[in-house]
Amino acid sequence: MPLHQGPDRPDDRPLSVNPFYGEANPVGGMTEAPPKHRLPDGPLPPMTAYQLVHDELMLDGNSRLNLATFVTTWMEPQAGVLMAECRDKNMIDKDEYPRTAELERRCVAMLADLWNAPDPAAAVGCSTTGSSEACMLAGMALKRRWARRNADRYPSREARPNLVMGVNVQVCWEKFCDFWEVEARQVPMEGERYHLSAEAAAALCDENTIGVVTVLGSTFDGSYEPVAEVCAALDALQERTGLDIPVHVDGASGAMVAPFLDEDLVWDFRLPRVSSVNTSGHKYGLVYPGVGWALWRTPAELPDELVFRVNYLGGDMPTFALNFSRPGAQVVAQYYTFLRLGREGYRAVQQASRDVARGLATRIEALGDFRLLTRGDELPVFAFTTAPDVSAYDVFDVARRLRERGWLVPAYTFPANREDLAVLRVVCRNGFSSDLAQLFVEDLGRLLPELRRQPHPLTRDRGVATGFHH
Repeated sequence: MPLHQGPDRPDDRPLSVNPFYGEANPVGGMTEAPPKHRLPDGPLPPMTAYQLVHDELMLDGNSRLNLATFVTTWMEPQAGVLMAECRDKNMIDKDEYPRTAELERRCVAMLADLWNAPDPAAAVGCSTTGSSEACMLAGMALKRRWARRNADRYPSREARPNLVMGVNVQVCWEKFCDFWEVEARQVPMEGERYHLSAEAAAALCDENTIGVVTVLGSTFDGSYEPVAEVCAALDALQERTGLDIPVHVDGASGAMVAPFLDEDLVWDFRLPRVSSVNTSGHKYGLVYPGVGWALWRTPAELPDELVFRVNYLGGDMPTFALNFSRPGAQVVAQYYTFLRLGREGYRAVQQASRDVARGLATRIEALGDFRLLTRGDELPVFAFTTAPDVSAYDVFDVARRLRERGWLVPAYTFPANREDLAVLRVVCRNGFSSDLAQLFVEDLGRLLPELRRQPHPLTRDRGVATGFHH
């Protein structure tokens, strides 16, 4: 979540109030506007409070037209009803809500089976508020296992743990390294390689490496990292040096796409070196935010000392999560979606999203002004930039003009060593239909004549213009 600070100059204007917001008498229901930055002195009628908040939110973007976010923006009404029925249930209180706890356990078992755990019944896992928390938990387990193996020399000045990853990882991994005092060893991009390579990952590993993070679906361009190749390189490293480096797969998006559309791709617990996997239920798991999942191959992969056994409301409750109290609604919605779709249903939904992404990428390429970096054939996501001969405008101009028509498309620069490359990225999710894709490409085509007539790109500060890309 972003860190919010108070404005440099507070907006002291009162909230605008329509006389009709009075509950019964249009001229007597509201005598003064409530303050913005302190609690009102007294209560408001519920409809008045609702309408004030509702009107404030009208200027938010339309989530269905947000092609920047990976987060689910549509679910069936029945799922919404179930979530409303469960929003007051505290997930942590498993004695009081045992069936909600049972649905969580079933989801873990289903994911263990989906990701080919050697013994799905023995695999361990838990729900989280999202992939960011799941990654923190996986990183903590990697560090604790490394510390156990190196108890004779850690902590010491010579034994500083490190984690190897591509520079394209989600920011939660940088947070993990900062919060838990782990050196982040990041492989930069090179040329047309926009993510981690097996050789580069192995080259950065040493006796202090707690693990290697691979990403099944980079947020920068939608591409899968070569998990099997990384594992093979680490196998060879172990043969040469004796170093046994585990792998975590950050499958925030891809772990809910590849099992259905890329069944022959070996990336999961079929690889003995893969110790843990996470995913976001609220991305291609098709659930509203926020729910994530973290799973470990066996109980041995998750050090027991990290699991707290809490006597809570009269019950012995094992828990391994950063958050304690949270609603059960999202976990219930995840189980509903698993039950509702099954393997074939998920395959159909994800295939439809990939088909839309591929088709849209092809139509954008046909406009002639853009060069595709990816084509939506892994994650239903693709990135593109302006063609080499386009000089009148840049991707930031395109993003700005599309926003005028309601489309939210992020424009951003790539990290080291490709800061010179600026792209647009389109995320195709369930609910973004081929009809909407056609409307999008038509709007983009209508903008091009005006953009081509510009004397030069209008973006002066790329740092300000860069869109949030995760």
